[in-house]
Amino acid sequence: MTGVDASRLSLNTATVREQWTLAQCIDGCARHGIGAVSPWRDKLQEMGPTAAARAIRDAGLGVSGLCRGGWYTEDGSLTRKVRDDNRRAVDEAAEIGAACLVMVVGGLPKGSRDLPAAQALVEEGLADTLDYARTAGLPVAIEPLHPMYAGDRACVNTTRQALDICDRLGDGIGVALDVYHVWWDFEIATQIARAGRDRLLAFHICDWLVPTSDLLLDRGMMGDGVIDIAAYRAMVEAQGFDGFVEVEIFSADNWWTRDADEVLATVIERARNC
Repeated sequence: MTGVDASRLSLNTATVREQWTLAQCIDGCARHGIGAVSPWRDKLQEMGPTAAARAIRDAGLGVSGLCRGGWYTEDGSLTRKVRDDNRRAVDEAAEIGAACLVMVVGGLPKGSRDLPAAQALVEEGLADTLDYARTAGLPVAIEPLHPMYAGDRACVNTTRQALDICDRLGDGIGVALDVYHVWWDFEIATQIARAGRDRLLAFHICDWLVPTSDLLLDRGMMGDGVIDIAAYRAMVEAQGFDGFVEVEIFSADNWWTRDADEVLATVIERARNC
């Protein structure tokens, strides 16, 4: 398998969140020949969706996704605040031409130990957002997170679990697969085949460091850890996935401390060779 050319890469703004604004990310992608950008909503809102959409379009970039909607369990019930915020996320994603809205669904509500109830609340919230997203023609992508985040960030933790929800909710919803979260899953090959092209909405890469200093903020650059990234890319592309390969690295003590142009140059080199 040949490496990924820069034109097929997308820069998730988390990768340089401490160094650059969204405007700088857009400019950096254009200068380095990276084909797309994937903003986090805080960066998008700082710039404004209308200005961001114009800048992305003028730079000739794609938008592989918007991070993030979800967080349905934050208030312990599906409140109007949560519903409205997710509808705003749909509107923002549609305005910038995002390929999908990535959903980090939320973990256990504060003080709760009832995981099934949290999962039911998440599915209720996804159904509500999906109804609205269908009117905008915007796909919704559930991102299953590693089980270590079930308590606080996402109680959808396997691709099987995410696809079961997709089966129940119908058209317009699929999965965003981040190798950091799914590389450990012994069922992943079967579940990627089950998803098929239509439900593989996003593919994120980074690496899992051994040892790691922080389970959230110490992701590795591709090639520095233990994930067989090429194998997972082969799995999704065997199903027909031909979207952007999105680089999303949270790295408080390493990559967030470096010059952002150095980070992008390293991303391009590693994607080509790893």
